Amino acid sequence: MARIQQAVILAAGRGQRMMPLTNVVPKPMIPVSGSTLIAQSIAKLTKLVPKIHVTVGYKGAMLAQHVIENGAASVLNTNGQTNAWWIHNSLLQYVDEPLYVLTCDNVLELDFNLLEKSYFDLDSPPCMLVPVRPVSGLEGDYIFHDGPVVTELNRHKPSDIYCSGVQVLNPAEVRRRVHEGDFMSVWQQLIAQRALYVSPVYPKKWISIDTVEQLLAHTLASDLGR
Repeated sequence: MARIQQAVILAAGRGQRMMPLTNVVPKPMIPVSGSTLIAQSIAKLTKLVPKIHVTVGYKGAMLAQHVIENGAASVLNTNGQTNAWWIHNSLLQYVDEPLYVLTCDNVLELDFNLLEKSYFDLDSPPCMLVPVRPVSGLEGDYIFHDGPVVTELNRHKPSDIYCSGVQVLNPAEVRRRVHEGDFMSVWQQLIAQRALYVSPVYPKKWISIDTVEQLLAHTLASDLGR
């Protein structure tokens, strides 16, 4: 039985770069291959973990209904808050065990069993980032590390890996160590404590859908692959 039993999908963003689609629906509900971005993520995760939590913000009522109908265990209203607000201010702050954290706009193939093993082999750090190789045209926070320990994150100075948007994180342990802030602030505080790690496990495939052009390219690739 898997030891990681919960996941959080971050889905509260406005999705401005996907307007005018996001004038009608929130970004996580944009149609993709007969489903939606968020429904596809939930469907994959329900095979791995029994409890999936989703943060909502923009058009939150619409999105909340959609994710509950698609199997989410709970909804966290983080409207107007930072992407890491829930670590200090929701019931998940009391979860003293690791959970997966993903973003709603990532489409990936990842060996979660191997990822889980790597996390526990590293003695269960407060937070472990899952890296990817840089992809042309997609911005990211570059990761510098000393073995498994992250020493720097930098948006402008390139390295051979950057953040994928996937993490393994223990909310209670992170809350005990850092002050409230967004994820970059949380990571910087953990870096100062040598408590932010990077996984040796990479996604087999990874794409971030952040623009209409990326959505169309992904949809076309999916249709051709059928």
